[in-house]
Amino acid sequence: MQAIKESRDLVLTDADFERVRKLIYARAGIALAEHKREMVYSRLAKRLRSYGMQRFVDYLAMLEADENNDEWEHFTNALTTNLTSFFRESHHFPLLAEHARKANGGKFKVWCSAASTGEEPYSIAMTLREAMGSGNAASLLATDIDTSALAKARAGVYADNQVSKISDEQLKRFFQKGKGARAGMVRAQDNLRSMITFEQLNLLAPRWDIEGPFDVIFCRNVMIYFDKPTQARILERFATYLKPDGLLFAGHSENFSYITKVFKLRGHTVYELAQQGRASA
Repeated sequence: MQAIKESRDLVLTDADFERVRKLIYARAGIALAEHKREMVYSRLAKRLRSYGMQRFVDYLAMLEADENNDEWEHFTNALTTNLTSFFRESHHFPLLAEHARKANGGKFKVWCSAASTGEEPYSIAMTLREAMGSGNAASLLATDIDTSALAKARAGVYADNQVSKISDEQLKRFFQKGKGARAGMVRAQDNLRSMITFEQLNLLAPRWDIEGPFDVIFCRNVMIYFDKPTQARILERFATYLKPDGLLFAGHSENFSYITKVFKLRGHTVYELAQQGRASA
């Protein structure tokens, strides 16, 4: 395969692409397929230009020379895909509300493990507010490896077209319309923001500095970027952070039934702990 060449004669060789694949797999568990080559070029080329570099080999050498280099954060952010929307896979939210109501006013903890730019955790928070009322019984931990995405999530500011799936009643109750320079934008109100704690977390990290157990874990549309052994390890760790009667919500294209015995399918892309998982919990 020929090297890709574009403006300023940036060069991505086959060897460079393989190094990128190995580095992002080791750093974040992301298994980049061969067809992601163009994406790697377009996203990392911006980082090279910020350093005035013309060769990917020089950029990758800089990363490998110092595992604590701040550029690792930009490298990981650049290769992380953040495709999300409010109330995506809508069939999950009535099930979440039903499970939350069973708490009967007690504490209810949710972990959104791939928070991205915030649409999913805010959808969860709205569902819990409507199901449990405005008390402080529900709390939500929202984590992601991508620090730039988390910054957008913390801000809670979205364009009107991004909140089209939210009802007018929910918009009025949970969001504030922007004025002046902010016209055409909305911002999540404090009654949602106060429920959510946003933190950076790498699911491949040897230690998760979070406090469980959780009633519900959302891990939707992120496992598809990991290979099967990595998926199994993460699922087995999830089991230790989930209450015995807890639920795990997966993405529409993810099937965990053949990956691990700690979870069993409860409904469409919804899992509960199997006997082996309950022992871990």
